[in-house]
This record gives sequence, structure tokens and C-alpha cells, in this order.
Amino acid sequence: MAGKKPNIVFILTDDQGIWSLGCYGNQEIRTPNLDRLAQSGVRFQNFFCTSPVCSPARASLLTGRIPSQHGIHDYLSGGNGGCGQEAIEYLKDYRGYTDILAENGYTCGLSGKWHLGDGRKPQKGFSYWYSHQKGGGPYYNAPMFREGEPVNEKGYITDVITDEALVFIDKVKNRENPFYLSVHYTAPHSPWTNCHPEEFTKLYEDCLFESCPQAPPHPWAKTEVLDGYKNSRECLTGYFAAVTAMDHNVGRIMEKLEEEGLTEDTLVIFSSDNGFNCGHHGIWGKGNGTFPLNFYDSSVKVPFLVSHKNHIPENRVCDAMCSGYDFMPTLLEYLGLKNEEAVKLPGKSFVSSLMGTEGEKDEPVVVFDEYGPARMIRDKRHKLVHRYPYGPDEFYDLASDPGETCNRIRDDGYKEVIGRMKKQMELWFLQYADPRVDGSREPVMGGGQSHMAGVLGPGFHVYGENK
Repeated sequence: MAGKKPNIVFILTDDQGIWSLGCYGNQEIRTPNLDRLAQSGVRFQNFFCTSPVCSPARASLLTGRIPSQHGIHDYLSGGNGGCGQEAIEYLKDYRGYTDILAENGYTCGLSGKWHLGDGRKPQKGFSYWYSHQKGGGPYYNAPMFREGEPVNEKGYITDVITDEALVFIDKVKNRENPFYLSVHYTAPHSPWTNCHPEEFTKLYEDCLFESCPQAPPHPWAKTEVLDGYKNSRECLTGYFAAVTAMDHNVGRIMEKLEEEGLTEDTLVIFSSDNGFNCGHHGIWGKGNGTFPLNFYDSSVKVPFLVSHKNHIPENRVCDAMCSGYDFMPTLLEYLGLKNEEAVKLPGKSFVSSLMGTEGEKDEPVVVFDEYGPARMIRDKRHKLVHRYPYGPDEFYDLASDPGETCNRIRDDGYKEVIGRMKKQMELWFLQYADPRVDGSREPVMGGGQSHMAGVLGPGFHVYGENK
């Protein structure tokens, strides 16, 4: 991109299913600002997180590496540096795209959730840093780091994260060099009941919540973990309210860019770290809402919206298969910046899909996903889930069964395609996984990761119930 590089605002939510936005077809939820953002740019229909849980997915967005390369395989239950936890800089040895942006003159700011270790201090090229002490928690009295000091924010944290983002824009708006801003909301992560402003909860008093059918609990569901199994209506009201409150704050950011005359100079990206089930498949939760860990589309598909006025197409829908590991190469190509490590990374730029210039041979046709020893390969029609070392495995024909209700893993009619996809998946991970942190060898159970697997040596990583 010739001339001055654009500013960038990257808005990332926490545990937001692709189904929970009006622009993705939900007629019950109210997301007017994000719907307008979709109309002003490109809406991706097939964007997948790299792992259906927050910390691994966020690390992959930032570094372009899959979990079996960066070693974060579960949400970080330790090492975050706040709330009595030790501080471990998990990504110290890996370059993120924000490092490259900073090296090329960008002023980088973070407001909100980090959850990649040692949240007290700025990392990866960031100079402005307002971060969460852990990964989530209450919406009022949230534990945050402000200027390196722990504070409990009295205000509604979605509002406060936005306030800090606007402060950053005010600080950098007149500088000669461009800025990058990560706005990482904790919304709509739990808790959901009695913790969101009434102006948003009352919008859903009469909602039927037909977009969230409450199926009987999945046989693998962790029904003791979330209240949704017992109080589904109250939890749905809170979840929807959290999304709408977040959407309201996205509107504040977009209004600020417009007021300052920055709209045409700013690339705006919106996504979520992972998907979420609010009763879908009989699950409340994401990939670790069950054990064995799951890869239903509601867990692994995330919203992805991109807008840059007068630079990318408007009101366009893209069906290309894209993943979080493709984000870094795409952003850098769009900006015209080089990454010397790109040859080692699994992702491919989807700029041509973004711009609508792709040919058949350019369009990604398959995505991969992992959560510890469980892995997924998916194309537009088929999905294979293989769990090391013992299974159970799953295979779905999404053309005839888009709801993933019938596991065809033992159907002889699919034997050839299952064998082909399994071989393709194993060769791909063999090419890119680092043996020191290969997730297929880690006892990940979805209960959190206390230390970094492999890199710190035997006995240093602790997962879930293995503590």
C-alpha cells in the first residue's frame, strides 16, 4: 500500500458465536453498529478460530502460529501476572504482527483482554497498555492493570475498555505515523446474570430466543460448569445483553473515528477469539464445554468483518475458508509489510478473497483446528475430528447434515474421503507442528494451562484436572 499506512482498529470479543449477530442472520439480537460495519465492508461466512478456547486462539492471531507451534494449548489459568498469579511471558520467543507494525512506525495500543501471560507489562510492540489481570471475570470491579498497577474498575468494564481506547485515539490521532489499536472486550463471556445494565437486559424481556434452541444436555456436556443448563432464559438474556452493550461501544469507537475524520484512513476489523454454544447441540460453552473436547461449528466458527472506506469493497459477503492462522499474513500483505518468518508459518494471505479478486486456485479450500490432542480438518462439505490417541472420532457431511447431528465415522460410504482427509491433516501438522509443543502429545482436558508445554521442560506444564 503506497503512501502513509492506514491506522488499524482491531476489535476482538470473547466467546462470541457467529450466530449472535444480526448481520449473520440472527433476527432476535440487536447489533445495529456491527451490522452497519458489515454493510460498509466485507463479511466472512467461513472464518474459523485455530482452537475453540481463548488463549491458544489469541496467540495464533497474534503470531500466525498454530498452538502446536507456540505451545499455548488451553486457556491460561496461570502465569497471567495478576490476582496472585506468577508472571510468565509465554510468547517471548515469537514475533507477533504488532512487533512488525511497531518496527514500521506504528504506535500500538491495547485496551482490554490480553490473556497471553504477564499482563502487567507491555509486550509485542505495544507502548500503550491497559490490560486485564487474568482473562475474564466480573463486569463490575474487574481486575485490570492501569499503567502497570493493579486496579479494580468500578464501572461496567465494556464501557471502561472503550473509554481507554478513545483515550488512546486522542493521544495518537495527530501524529505523523499511523496507529494500531487492539480493543479486546471480555464481553460476552460469562457471567451473564445480574451484571449487565438494565437498558440492555430489558431489550430481551419478551425475546423467544428461537435462535438458541435448548436441546437436552449433550452426553459429553459439563453441566456443572455453567448456569445455562439450569437457568437458560436468564443466561440468554445476559448473553444477548452483553453483546448489545458491546455493540453500543463499537458504535462509540466508529463515531469517534468519524468525528476525527479518520474513517477513510482506518482499517477496522471485528472478530471473536472463539465461538460459543448457548444451548446449541445441548452445550453451554465452547470447545471445553464438553469432554472430550468438541469442534462443532458453533464452537469454531467466528464472525469476521473488515471495513476500510473507499479501499475495500462494501456490503460484500465472502465464502472463502479462512482461519486465525491466516490473519497475520493477510494483514501484513494488505499493509505491504514483509515477514521474514512467513515461510515457517502455516497461514496464507486471503487478501484476494477480501478484495474479491481471487480465482479458483487462490481460494483456501480447507482449514485445520486443534485443542490439545484433538484435531479437526474441514472443507466446505466435510468435517473430520480425530482425537489422539484413542478417539472417539467424528465425521460429518455438512451438505446433508449442516447441524452436525449424524456422525458418519463408521459409514463405509465415506471411507475414502475420511482416509484422504485424515492423511491430509496428519501431513499438515507434521509439516508445521514443533515436536517440543506438539498438542497431540499433551494431556489437555479443557481445564486450563498453568505453564507452557514442552518449552519449559518435562513437568512444567499442568493441564486441567492433571494439576
